[in-house]
Amino acid sequence: MKLRLTSAEMSMLWAQYMNDTASVCVLSHFSQKAEDEEAASIIQYALTGSKSNIAFLQELFMKENFPVPHGFKEEEDVQADSPRLFSDTYATIYLRNMSLLGMTAGSVSLGLVTRPDIVRFFKNVLKTSVGLQDLTRDLMLKEGTYIKLPYISTPDEGDCVDKQRFLSDFFGEKRPLTALEITMLFNNIQTNSIGKTLIIGFAQTAQDSEVKQYFLRGRKIAQKHIDIFSDILKKEDLPAPMTWDTAVSDTTEPVFSDKLMMFHVSAMIASGIGNYGASMSGSPRYDLGFRYASLIPEIALYAEDGANIMIKNSWLEEPPQSDPRERLIKGE
Repeated sequence: MKLRLTSAEMSMLWAQYMNDTASVCVLSHFSQKAEDEEAASIIQYALTGSKSNIAFLQELFMKENFPVPHGFKEEEDVQADSPRLFSDTYATIYLRNMSLLGMTAGSVSLGLVTRPDIVRFFKNVLKTSVGLQDLTRDLMLKEGTYIKLPYISTPDEGDCVDKQRFLSDFFGEKRPLTALEITMLFNNIQTNSIGKTLIIGFAQTAQDSEVKQYFLRGRKIAQKHIDIFSDILKKEDLPAPMTWDTAVSDTTEPVFSDKLMMFHVSAMIASGIGNYGASMSGSPRYDLGFRYASLIPEIALYAEDGANIMIKNSWLEEPPQSDPRERLIKGE
């Protein structure tokens, strides 16, 4: 008996196709402009993985009579003769971040899909993402661009929390940050920094004035959040990670379509909201939880405004949805 696709499988496969077609466009530009041989090899590894995923998904969709999403195409969404927009160093850092997102998405998908061929597919997605993480980490360590998290003292002994002040202020004093809270803050600074650099490049090369202004607003939000998280670390006498704004060239010529850039930024915002939610759950100190909670509405509103721009320009593809029962009953 042929097994139908579950709603989880439909959604995961659809999202994977959209992300991989976008990735191929970005990575093709990186590959064409790469000057460092090791970076070029890693870019090609990621590009090959995305193209392999797309080939599998297209064949699967056709077998299932599932409409193949339009997604993104190099001939439509990338200017082949465009100047270099990002440095090889940034491309490697970008790929490391993408590998983290790929590992997260692959793990979530594996926990939800059941059909054997779909399970095998997402196992391969996860394997490729882990491989990409290893390659980028090794190159960044070799080049000195990998920024390690701060070191803290090893605890003298294990103990249990015995006072409420572990969660809240005590006469205006805050307890030291836990290792996990430091990790969350550090990671959120890095992801905002990577996103800010990407948005700077997109803002320079966007053609639509509304899209350009949207990216400029995103740059301000990212910098604001970087400053907030960095200040928390600095008050604890802990270092904050560096940023990579200089990794963007000075070109203003079109490189990627506005549609592709809006999709990419929207995907990064969704990831950022997820990071903040995870950071809230991993930060028992009340002031940190409140800080994350106060920032989520700001980026959620930014995401909504981005979606409205995409809808206005017919750039937003509809994901698989359930049957509209009320409309069907009414015969509409």
